[in-house]
Amino acid sequence: MLKNYFKIAFRNLWRHRVFSFINIMGLTVGMTACLLIFLYVRFELSYDRFHPKADRVYRVVADIKTPTETLPSQGPAWAVPGHIKFDFPEVEAFTRVAPENLLFRKGDIKFNEANSIWADSAFFQIFGFKLLKGDPRTALKEPFSVVMSASTAKKYFGKADPMGQTILITSEGSPATITGIMQDMPENTQVKGDVLVSMTTITTQYAKGIDDQWSNYSPWAYILLKPGTDAKTLEKKFPAFLEKWSGKEMKELQMFVTLKLEKLKEVYLYSSRGDSLGSIRNVYIFSIIALFILIIACINFINLTTARASERAKEVGIRKVAGAVRPQLARQFLGESIVICFIAFLLTLGLSALLLPSFNQLAGKTISTGIFHDGPLVALLLGTGIVIGLLAGIYPAFVLSSFKPIEVLKGRFATGNKGNILRKGLVISQFAISTALIIGTIIVYTQMSYMRNRELGFNKDQVLVVETKSEKKRGALQEAISRLPNIKTSALSASVPGSGHPGAYSEVENVKGDLQITNLDLYFVDFDYIPLYNFKMAAGRAFSREYKTDSGQAMILNEAAVRMLGYHSPDQAIGKKFKQWGHEGRIIGVIQDFHYKSLQTPIKPLSIRMNWDNTTLLSVKVNAANIQKTIASIEKEFKTIIPNRPFSYYFLDEFFDRQYRNEERFGRLFLNFAVLAIFISCLGLLGLASYATMQRTREIGIRKVMGASVSNIINLLSKDFLKLVIISFFIAAPVAWYFMHKWLADFAYRTSISWWIFAMAGVLAILIAVVTISVQAFRAAVANPVKSLRTE
Repeated sequence: MLKNYFKIAFRNLWRHRVFSFINIMGLTVGMTACLLIFLYVRFELSYDRFHPKADRVYRVVADIKTPTETLPSQGPAWAVPGHIKFDFPEVEAFTRVAPENLLFRKGDIKFNEANSIWADSAFFQIFGFKLLKGDPRTALKEPFSVVMSASTAKKYFGKADPMGQTILITSEGSPATITGIMQDMPENTQVKGDVLVSMTTITTQYAKGIDDQWSNYSPWAYILLKPGTDAKTLEKKFPAFLEKWSGKEMKELQMFVTLKLEKLKEVYLYSSRGDSLGSIRNVYIFSIIALFILIIACINFINLTTARASERAKEVGIRKVAGAVRPQLARQFLGESIVICFIAFLLTLGLSALLLPSFNQLAGKTISTGIFHDGPLVALLLGTGIVIGLLAGIYPAFVLSSFKPIEVLKGRFATGNKGNILRKGLVISQFAISTALIIGTIIVYTQMSYMRNRELGFNKDQVLVVETKSEKKRGALQEAISRLPNIKTSALSASVPGSGHPGAYSEVENVKGDLQITNLDLYFVDFDYIPLYNFKMAAGRAFSREYKTDSGQAMILNEAAVRMLGYHSPDQAIGKKFKQWGHEGRIIGVIQDFHYKSLQTPIKPLSIRMNWDNTTLLSVKVNAANIQKTIASIEKEFKTIIPNRPFSYYFLDEFFDRQYRNEERFGRLFLNFAVLAIFISCLGLLGLASYATMQRTREIGIRKVMGASVSNIINLLSKDFLKLVIISFFIAAPVAWYFMHKWLADFAYRTSISWWIFAMAGVLAILIAVVTISVQAFRAAVANPVKSLRTE
């Protein structure tokens, strides 16, 4: 009996090849999209969950409250982690992690390792990164100890054993010893590094006494709690701990700190502190899209199967006359459904394997190395296909097995108004989802365009930034580059728009005449920096070589800082006093606000001062012509003047735009899955149009005999479906507005959701529906009316 079921199923699929292809294709595309989204969501949720002790690891963060604002910090002060370990027996170990771009040299081989990390000796005790060589307990204990990833070690030492060998680090060329080789860190961790250098190198060599600093915030900090320790209970003890060690200093500085603990497994998706983090919101969005695509695929299956009910009616009648009972027929049709889903499952495996490299590239990370390497995933997909086959096949099986043999053999049957209403309801659901996705896609791309094209308040075009890392000869390098052809101007600074910058404890005279304590973002620049970037002055003047005091006793603020100090106009701030990091002086100018961070964050109060000793970046304004030749000339001068450091540069416009990389990837993924959902919805609509055409075959023949034109027939068959699409639009519009309004709320500067977005989405949905319906309607309209009348 089972063999007979499969034989009939395959014969039926082959007999109706076009319908079978559409049905299988809809399921294949739907299941492929769901599988890829599942891989993406699973990968995002897996961040830092592979560490054996992840449940007991917490990141220590701080909120710093000043008289004007509360500043969220990624980490506590340098002194906090060590003192926490000393004061609280609940803490088993701690490590500080400070990302750095360090210079490494081995003979003629030299690289700026952008993914370098300073780390305390307990790093491998807390994290589960595998050490291939070396002792995890001591590898990072002594100053100038270095642990490299296997791929990085190969870059410097080739096939030779790197253990115990010496490598030069930092621009000073300090010798360091390779004490460990670790397995390359996986993609799904927010603590990423190719090279680890012992934190004792900083605390005992480069910055002695930093372990006792309570107001210097730089490294990330992680603690490992002993089993059974409640993190919330420990967190409640921190205020007394801070009062004991730094209470007096906090009162003097008027900067009060609150320490908090973040679960390691939640930092990537849930924390708002730091760069290159994920978003639980995006995980939810893509999970919902995957569910919607799966629902659309199932709806598609139901519509296409019931659309062919008329062709299976006589088969059902004959089977019932021959003695078949309803459960047998239901099993037959459910079996066909499962066969279709199994074929779709096999095609999904092939299509997913084919698309996976492109999807990895689209996602910006390697979320999976291969479908067939993941046995549980293949089993899950197979189970999902069988479940889809059962769920999607229940209704068609119920409808087809319920036909009465006498009526169908006489040529009279109908699936009833209830079935018709259900099918129309399913199409409305499909197009409501698709229209909502169209609206969402337009809004996402409108916001991306808004961010790319918004006036930033400075000129970032044709600016090349060379990394000098405070090399002593960087002044000579600047002079040599300035003499090259195609160079307009150059400037040294510690920061450029889009790069990191310190927050500085400051005292600035406010509108009441008091020295107001605050924390200002700080740019260190030279005389040429403001003209190079074309910053506009709102009041006062820029730095000038004509004023000797500008080098150490002058400050420029932005408009946001002036407003924070209570001034009603920028002119009021000119001449006011300031104290900052041991320097005193007066405000000489106010620049107009410019976006030195992403548009996701508001413009914060900024101070700008001159300090040549802290400059590390050389900005070079170049002519657009002969860019490659100009870069080659700059590189030649760099290698001549600073031969011990590799030449490293970037263009500011590309560097600044990297801040929006995650949003752009989100937009591309959203668009691709929206297109797939619309495509599957069109298949469903095609199924219902086919069904309606079959039901009205005789009517169409009579109308054509009576003189109806092709356009009349198309309009007749299309208007009912267009009503469904219009209904779906009115359902989708408010839902899409609500969710996209919440999505835009995460951006400090955002576009508005205009009426034209909904109008465009509605027109697109109608056009897509019209094109889909017209294909089937045109075929019915041009059919021979004699054949149409013979169907009765």
